Amino acid sequence: MDLTKNFLKAKRPCADGFRWFLRHYHEGGDYQDLLDALVADGRANDACWLLTQFGPTDAVLAVDSIDAAAIVFAGSLEVRGNIETDSIVRAGRTIHAGGSIRVDGPVVAGEDIRAAGGIRSKGALEAGGDIKAGWGIEAAGDISSGGDIRTAWELLCGGRLNLAGNAFVGRDLFSEGPIRCGKSLHAGGDIVGSDNIDVRNGIVAGGSIRCAGHLEAGWGIKAGGTMAAEGAIRAGESLHAQETIHAGRGYGVFAGLNVHTDAWETSAMVSASTKPEGLMSGCWSGPSLV
Repeated sequence: MDLTKNFLKAKRPCADGFRWFLRHYHEGGDYQDLLDALVADGRANDACWLLTQFGPTDAVLAVDSIDAAAIVFAGSLEVRGNIETDSIVRAGRTIHAGGSIRVDGPVVAGEDIRAAGGIRSKGALEAGGDIKAGWGIEAAGDISSGGDIRTAWELLCGGRLNLAGNAFVGRDLFSEGPIRCGKSLHAGGDIVGSDNIDVRNGIVAGGSIRCAGHLEAGWGIKAGGTMAAEGAIRAGESLHAQETIHAGRGYGVFAGLNVHTDAWETSAMVSASTKPEGLMSGCWSGPSLV
């Protein structure tokens, strides 16, 4: 796809960026060539703006590895080894790495992000589809996914964690911001959130669940250790913890919010090592045996 100055001007670019275009591409030029030239000239942000305006292509860049200052590609990146950049990696469609992805800035894909190794971003991590890593996932900023997120090791988020689908985490999950999950949340270890945890379906943790805000799930919540929140604990169905269940001071513990009261004995059970203080709904069933 070729971009002309009139075509670009219709998108109302910033004055500085448009002057750059007129100096270097007065007669217009190929879309991807323009993205590459902007990145090479240290204008990765302008390249990202251009990609946002004109959208993805079906082009595929297949290489052994990427080691660069930045890369902005309108199609898909298919990398057999590692991806490493000093600032940003952005693709209009997918980012696939046969090794690891290590970026000193954001990692953004219009569709899936997948790595056979780990994914580490010193900025945000954003995918329109799934995010999958054979090792761990770490981002200094927000993590957002339009699909599922799956990692064999830890999931470490320095900002908000916002998922449209499920989360499957092999070990611990830590988030410095709120956790919102459109389906279910599973972790083999602890789940720790520095804000609210809000999951549409169910939550299962092999370890403890700790939340600095409200803890809420549309289905049930199960913890292999302690279940603790500084706000309220609310579940549509049952609550199970191998150890204690604690809501914050002045807040209650609610089970069975989406279940008819006649079904509480089977579908809104509350089990823990001791009966939770402030248990407002659900059926206390004694210590958990599972």
